Amino acid sequence: MGGAFLAAAVLARLGGRIGLPTIPLFIVAGIILGPHTPGVVLIADPHDLEMLSALGLVLLLFYLGLEFHLDDLKAGGRKMALAGGTYLALNVGAGLAFGFALGWGTSEALVLAGVLGISSSAIVTKVLVDTGRLGNRETKPILGIIVVEDIFLALYLAALQPILSGADSLAAAVGDGAKAFAFLLLLALAARFGTRLVGRLFSTPDDELLVISFLGAAVFVAGVSEWFGVADAIGAFMVGLMLGSTSSGERIRRLVHPLRDAFGAIFFFAFGLSIDPGDLPVVLWPVLAAVAVTLVMNVLAGLAAARLYRFGKPEAANISTTLLARGEFALILATMAAAAGLDSRLSPFIAGYVLLLAVLGPLAAGRSHWLARYLPGRDGGDGKEDRAADDGDGGAGSAALIPDGTAAAVPGRR
Repeated sequence: MGGAFLAAAVLARLGGRIGLPTIPLFIVAGIILGPHTPGVVLIADPHDLEMLSALGLVLLLFYLGLEFHLDDLKAGGRKMALAGGTYLALNVGAGLAFGFALGWGTSEALVLAGVLGISSSAIVTKVLVDTGRLGNRETKPILGIIVVEDIFLALYLAALQPILSGADSLAAAVGDGAKAFAFLLLLALAARFGTRLVGRLFSTPDDELLVISFLGAAVFVAGVSEWFGVADAIGAFMVGLMLGSTSSGERIRRLVHPLRDAFGAIFFFAFGLSIDPGDLPVVLWPVLAAVAVTLVMNVLAGLAAARLYRFGKPEAANISTTLLARGEFALILATMAAAAGLDSRLSPFIAGYVLLLAVLGPLAAGRSHWLARYLPGRDGGDGKEDRAADDGDGGAGSAALIPDGTAAAVPGRR
């Protein structure tokens, strides 16, 4: 375990010097030190890290739930929903079509729809911070799209779980789906109406007791969720949604942050352990084709969002490149696919796809001005139009909450 943490840390520090995000480097550390690569083998059986990896996944989604608020939907208004819906329609639709074109199977195509369709909120956050764009006017629609993706992800995983579990008949599949959605609805109602009660139950001035309480709740509900046919990560997400709106929400975000980072690293490292580099050449061309599809769809989605918000070419290029990376959600789907016994090519495909885009995304975002030269539209937004667009989404000086817990002030009137 010590070697796993240190190897991930060393690679991440080296990658940080050249501006690479940590997620693909944690995966690479697992590949290099795993049983499928010659040399030092830290962990011969990836299943040895199964429980810690599951805990990392639970904490990742729990933290995301803490950052998400139902009020975020109201703040963004119709434009946020439309921009997010357009992004998902283009990318998830293209992912589904791509999955069927590969001919690996219907379940595999449904998994690929999510893999190609959903951005990495962790890498998007890092890109916004590293490029100094937190105050840019296009940051608000970017974060709005991320919020819509989060909602879609919860529903998507809940719907996908019965399909991957291999229900014996249509009636059994419908029954499993109804049970899963009923439990998800119960959690949603608790998040909507039980915040005050939950807040009183978790209220304590002692940080130690607070950590034990929220960690126990997240892991327990995740386990119960899995028993009801809902992905364990979504159960943790809903717990985070409940606790994030309580008076202890800010303290919980601060306290869970190092836990999320540590066990999240083990989740990505463990995924790397399961990847055989010898399998990657088999899926090289599908990976390159999927990356090309994602690039095209992101540019189209960026242009659509820019048109909706009356932005110019620079903003469209920033939206397109910032949302390009894929990461933790794709790996969640890969884990579910492997557990369901789907096509063995899925795991190396997803690993190669995530690695390539996790590196390409931040690099492209830092050079988005190159893309802007070739996009149609204006060089910049008109002042009156920008004011009208911003006023329609909540007025001047509205703040958008980014996934690392920082409130990014998004200028309203200029």
